Amino acid sequence: MSELTLTPSALDSPPMGTFDESGEYTPRPITENDLGSLSLDEAYSATMVDVENGQLVEGTVVRVDKDEVLLDIGYKSEGVIPPRELSIRNGVDPNELVTVGEKIEAVVLQREDKEGRLLLSKKRAQYERAWGRIEEIKEGDGMVSGAVIEVVKGGLIVDIGLRGFLPASLVELRRVRDLQPYIGTTIDAKIIELDKNRNNVVLSRRAWLEETQKEQREEFLHDLRPGELRKGVVSSVVNFGAFVDLGGMDGLVHVSELSWKHVDHPGSVVAVGDEIEVQVLEVDLSRERISLSLKATQQDPWQEFAGAHQVGELVYGRVTKLVPFGSFVQVGDGIEGLVHISEMSAHHVDLPEQVVTPGEELWVKIIDLDLQRRRISLSIKQAAEGGVVAAEYQEHFGEHAYDDEGNFIGGDSSEGQEAWAELYGEDEIADPEEAPAEEASDEAVVEDAPTEESDEDVASAEGGEQVVEDAPTEESDEDVASAEGGEQVVEDAPTEESDEDVASAEGGEQVVEDETTET
Repeated sequence: MSELTLTPSALDSPPMGTFDESGEYTPRPITENDLGSLSLDEAYSATMVDVENGQLVEGTVVRVDKDEVLLDIGYKSEGVIPPRELSIRNGVDPNELVTVGEKIEAVVLQREDKEGRLLLSKKRAQYERAWGRIEEIKEGDGMVSGAVIEVVKGGLIVDIGLRGFLPASLVELRRVRDLQPYIGTTIDAKIIELDKNRNNVVLSRRAWLEETQKEQREEFLHDLRPGELRKGVVSSVVNFGAFVDLGGMDGLVHVSELSWKHVDHPGSVVAVGDEIEVQVLEVDLSRERISLSLKATQQDPWQEFAGAHQVGELVYGRVTKLVPFGSFVQVGDGIEGLVHISEMSAHHVDLPEQVVTPGEELWVKIIDLDLQRRRISLSIKQAAEGGVVAAEYQEHFGEHAYDDEGNFIGGDSSEGQEAWAELYGEDEIADPEEAPAEEASDEAVVEDAPTEESDEDVASAEGGEQVVEDAPTEESDEDVASAEGGEQVVEDAPTEESDEDVASAEGGEQVVEDETTET
């Protein structure tokens, strides 16, 4: 007879029954009716979990794959968490976030999709839990801490249980251009905006830094005095000006305070990293703002111009712009004056374009200089009458051509003579004492001899030929031409008031053409 051997499972199994004192055997009960008043179907249904969309549930992770995580929440089937619903971070391996057997919370996204699966979101559950905590921190004016997980347009994304947005302008006390070094770092920040409906959380690290460095900032501001000069480094350039780091705080140089000249964009004057000297204009202790000026450290071109020039002087300038009421002429570096349309010419002018064009260079006279209003009135009409030339132009054309009062007196082949000749359209300035005479010439020609009050043009020749052309007179002119033994021609001699043209010839020939008389 072989020996009876028991397997380990048989040894570990509970006894089949019990014996009483009399040796009577009582078998072990197989089952008990513990359903009470419930039916079997009701008992089955009681073991199943009923869920609704948006409900927060808790379950155990039963499987982790690259494309999904299965979570047992006691429902008729395991719930599925897609990778995008595991974390607020993008592209993270599910094995780094959850492990099998771990208990986690999730929100029901859909009880049953088109494939019959229960869709869950671990990320939404984190949002729900985080919102409550974030709202409490915001109400208590507290601070949040989180890791920077992403760089987006205009700032950073910080993991604070949900995606918090940190604008680039609020990362540091001064604006930071390169945000990549912040990836993976943990930062502290204040909550400045919270909107649960829009799922929007805006953070500010600068507010936290200002709060922690408040005492230092207050001390720095109290040390600043309006009018003092400070050196600093340009930290950022914006459309409305430039920020300058003064060694503890940033001050703003508005675009109007960058230069005495017109500035289209601050970048044309300063660049990030430039070390400049500025003057403190204003210190606002309540708002902790500093107003600076760069042009205050430079020479005022208006002061310089007013100190070197006076009313009545002639200066050389370039036409920069035409307007209906006149033209603007640049007479210095950053200095423009107005030539009113009434000061453009001695005759009536309808439009400035009839006299000057943009870019044209010409002489003008200063007729008014208002330093307080920074306005200069100029005249082209009065410049044509002559006057005292500004000192810098005397030096250019030669001091020998001007008297002690600055009036032009001329000089042999001087640059000043040539400039005035070009201005008035004359080929040369002749000495009035010189009167060239040619007695032995066979022919004499006189052209373009205008007179303003009363002129008398007499041309006589004996034994030769004489021609007189274009001799206009304004008041009363008398043109007499006589020739003996020769030929005389008088052409185009208009008169405005009363003119008498007499032509006589003895023993010769006389021709009178195109004679007009205006009275």
